[in-house]
Amino acid sequence: MSKFIIWFFCILLTPNVFAQKTDKDKTDETVQKSTIQGHIHFLASDELRGRDTGSPELKIAAKYLATTFQRYGVQPVPGANGNGYFQHVSLKKTQPASAASLRFAEHNFEVKEDFLVLDGKNEKLEGKIVYLQNGLENDYKGKDVKGKIVFVHGGAEGNPQSMFKKIKIKKELAIQHGALAVIEFYNSRKLPWNFLKGYLHKSQVQLQEKEELELPYLWLKDMDNTLVQEIETLQGQKVSIEIEGRVVEQIQSSNIVGMVEGTDPKLKEEFIIYSAHYDHVGVGEPNAEGDSIFNGTRDNAIGTVTVLSAAENLAKFPTKRSALFILFTGEEKGLLGSKWYVEHPLLPLDKMVYCFNSDNGGYNDTSIATIIGLNRTTASDHIVKACETYALKATDDPAPEQGLFDRSDNVNFALKGIPAPTFSLGFTAFDQEIMKYYHQQSDNPDTVDYDYLYKFFRAYVYSCRLIGNDPQTPFWKKGDKYYKAGKELYNQ
Repeated sequence: MSKFIIWFFCILLTPNVFAQKTDKDKTDETVQKSTIQGHIHFLASDELRGRDTGSPELKIAAKYLATTFQRYGVQPVPGANGNGYFQHVSLKKTQPASAASLRFAEHNFEVKEDFLVLDGKNEKLEGKIVYLQNGLENDYKGKDVKGKIVFVHGGAEGNPQSMFKKIKIKKELAIQHGALAVIEFYNSRKLPWNFLKGYLHKSQVQLQEKEELELPYLWLKDMDNTLVQEIETLQGQKVSIEIEGRVVEQIQSSNIVGMVEGTDPKLKEEFIIYSAHYDHVGVGEPNAEGDSIFNGTRDNAIGTVTVLSAAENLAKFPTKRSALFILFTGEEKGLLGSKWYVEHPLLPLDKMVYCFNSDNGGYNDTSIATIIGLNRTTASDHIVKACETYALKATDDPAPEQGLFDRSDNVNFALKGIPAPTFSLGFTAFDQEIMKYYHQQSDNPDTVDYDYLYKFFRAYVYSCRLIGNDPQTPFWKKGDKYYKAGKELYNQ
């Protein structure tokens, strides 16, 4: 028998020799538990001191992530900074006033206990009281506020989020009309004062596109509305404000970006975004064990490494659609990195057909993966299949009352119309198991189940491959609140 015939029969008896690798095969080839552990142990190490936005340690993490993209063969993004893997984000960091006073009539208020300083320079000022209801445009009509101090209330709805959003508007109106300061009465029971002062009377980081004028802007506690009633009788009387020790500085942080071109001549014009935030909350007060570092393993070193796993896989085995990887800064400060990106996109937003975000608070069920917004897009079947392949059940948001979909970076893409669910560790409720680690010093790399993470990571990467190769472009399901925005973005 000739060597050719022997070779031919060997091929017949070994039918899988030239079989094409499936998407699952490609997933299994690159996702390795040891690699997952290595990345997480570095990003959530004590040496990175909780990866606070603007910190030197977050810059180390950024360099590590960009270098990892480069090592995996992920390509730089046109228009990005440095070597094409950084998108610089301009931020303003504010240290709260170390001392402040507010006095009018018989009142002598204490900072933190009675009022909070939201804006303003270190200065002493005195002016007459003018009460302007809500402090909006119509309230200024016929009123002379030049050189005076404006008192307003937050609005009948008592919604702290609404109050936050209107601060900039009210401040700009006060500046335009020559006011010296704005004092706003705070009476919302939806966000208790003790929580508010803990959140606001500490270092704050915000986006800053341009230099903004500062104006003293105070929130004055008035839970029973007695002060707002009294102030109407004090029109024209004097009020004095003194602010000391407030520090404002410009800082810079970065989103980390990279891309892989798709293989299909037509579908490569469509991009899937794979995203996560890589910052956490830094260092705080020591716990009972003396640990002051908030390592942020679950939130969100795991999410970050989930995206790194997708980047490694898609760089080696590209899908038909192109991939854009974005790791955001400043999520813990108010979704700052993703907000900056959608306002300064490096690639056209109407080319981004899906954003597959990964963010976590923790897990209490290792048999599931929780996808916030699972059933809101047409790609849900792919995610369900991928999870089932790795013995996980895909579940949707178990706590819709928490509004989780609108509390992670995915929402900034959804607002633009891009379908954007968030792939999360499995949880069934915000119970003690979740809160034991969520934003706690105990959330370190040795407290997670790496066998579970191995399944979780492969389910994410396999989902990425199925969505990236689907001939049908994913979209919002009809009736979703972002459906209309999607129609407008893609001119459908």
